[in-house]
Amino acid sequence: MTTGSLLAADLVVAVLIAAGWLGAGAAAAAGRRPIALGSAALALTATTGRALTIVALVRAGWWFGAEKVLIAGPLLAAGMAVAVAALLRRRAESVALMFAGYAATAAVLVTVLHGYPVSAGVALFAVSGIAAATAVTWRVLGARSSPRASRTAGAVAVAALVAGTGLAASAGATPVSPHRHVPVAGPAVGEPTKRFTFEAGRTTVDAGGRKVRAWAFNGQVPGPEIAATVGDIIEVTLRNRDIDRGVTLHWHGYDVPNDQDGVPDVTQAAVLPGQQFVYRFRADQAGTYWYHTHSASDVGVRMGLYGVLVVRPRAATGVDVVVPVHRLSGHDLPAAFVTAAGPGAPVRLRLINTDSITHRYAVTGAPFRVAAIDGMDLRDPPPLAGEALSIPAGGRYDVVTTAAAALSVDGRRLWSAETTVSGMPPSATLPADARSADAHPGATRSAEAQPDATRSAATQPAATDRWPVFDPLTYGTPSRTSWSQFDRSFTLVLDRGVDLRGLLPRYAHTVNGAADPDIPVQFVRRGDIVKFTIVNRSLVVHPWHLHGHHVLVLARNGQAATGSPLWLDSFDVRPGEVWEVAFEADNPGMWANHCHNLPHADAGMMLHLAYE
Repeated sequence: MTTGSLLAADLVVAVLIAAGWLGAGAAAAAGRRPIALGSAALALTATTGRALTIVALVRAGWWFGAEKVLIAGPLLAAGMAVAVAALLRRRAESVALMFAGYAATAAVLVTVLHGYPVSAGVALFAVSGIAAATAVTWRVLGARSSPRASRTAGAVAVAALVAGTGLAASAGATPVSPHRHVPVAGPAVGEPTKRFTFEAGRTTVDAGGRKVRAWAFNGQVPGPEIAATVGDIIEVTLRNRDIDRGVTLHWHGYDVPNDQDGVPDVTQAAVLPGQQFVYRFRADQAGTYWYHTHSASDVGVRMGLYGVLVVRPRAATGVDVVVPVHRLSGHDLPAAFVTAAGPGAPVRLRLINTDSITHRYAVTGAPFRVAAIDGMDLRDPPPLAGEALSIPAGGRYDVVTTAAAALSVDGRRLWSAETTVSGMPPSATLPADARSADAHPGATRSAEAQPDATRSAATQPAATDRWPVFDPLTYGTPSRTSWSQFDRSFTLVLDRGVDLRGLLPRYAHTVNGAADPDIPVQFVRRGDIVKFTIVNRSLVVHPWHLHGHHVLVLARNGQAATGSPLWLDSFDVRPGEVWEVAFEADNPGMWANHCHNLPHADAGMMLHLAYE
């Protein structure tokens, strides 16, 4: 059983305990003692089960069980003791059982509303709520038997509430250093340059035969492809026609100088309607990347403000197919790709996940190799077949196969290379605005658009839903790293909880119990070897993305990476997982470090790494 499954099971059992005690109290108040005893027995049995899940979670890591041991456990024990004593003595049974139910409910809420880190203030808030609810219950159900007990419970509630509020106020908001722009000398003006002009604006585009509203660069989704060769200078002039929330260009996975990173209020101001900004950097990293707005990115990217950036080596050969996968306003964007060689010719598929959720890819009909991940080549990648590729939000896999292969994403057929195409250059990709064979001379229609009768049996979709998922941590040939110690180490515990530090409370995605902008900045010095331990306590996937750097994967869930050195800029931290990654601090500036499920980042899961 995985730690993520344990987290879910523990929550279910905790809810059963609360329901059992509250049901028993209600039955006792209605004079249905047999039902009350049955519900109490259910609660006691579930409590035993929860003790087991808590022990298992603590063994997986103190992060997963701290509040359960220090707060939830004592609350459950107190409630159970009071309830059992009342049942044995047959006195004030309904109030005692409801007290146990309130304690069990508080134990659930402590985890759901503020699980990490453990806080004395949260514990006192929980006690306050239990005492207040018990006081009211005693007034309603047991005032005649013991009014003094009701007054005592009320006094405890008030005292705990005052103490908890005082502790919360004394904690206050964590001071955060002001974001600062770090200018870095870029390519010299006058060098050979590839120039592009992007205009961001509202428009209507075709999405699978339906007209949908979009925000687009130059009126197309995805935006214009930026294709460069190593050594080129890339210059992009960004203009905003009518996007009220502003736009920027962030070069996802491309480790540009800090002042070109495109994060509003960190490296630049957002480009507002009528304004422009010029980005300029050298294309010195061959690989598959993409760009997107980082201003209101949760909305902007979903609405279409993104595109592809591919930097190819000067000696590039073969067929090169770019596959950006995106859902626009709930519709899959159509995909039409080409081959420029006959069956058996080498093909490089550049798979790009531009959505905020994980996508599952399958290559069928021919063996394949994963040649690169996140723009970084893998050492000696062996051939694969019958394994699915799970690509996180923002991630990119370069897959090398032959023209006999076919590609599907989450069960949707996207690409087939069964037809020889003439008249195409050796390295060809279909323009982003081409949607059919008529849109580009010599292009085949996508397999999705072809009638089933035209497909050969060799290219029929395979049943890939039960394929095992490819594990990049064990793939390829390993090599030793020179890092034996770390200059800085940080732990990021990812969770959800109530954020009380703003003007209005909100339920936020949190890091170490805080939400943006109140998460402390993590400071490093240039030349430091920095280690991150990233822990996911929540029940959802968090694709993690550090700007300006690639990180080397050291271990996942305590198991060291054993394959090719894996340098990533986007990786899924699944529920209950613990990732250990490291990097060299060699790109000065203030860098965003966040979940790339962009609604999660917007809801608080964003912090910053800064060079001292």
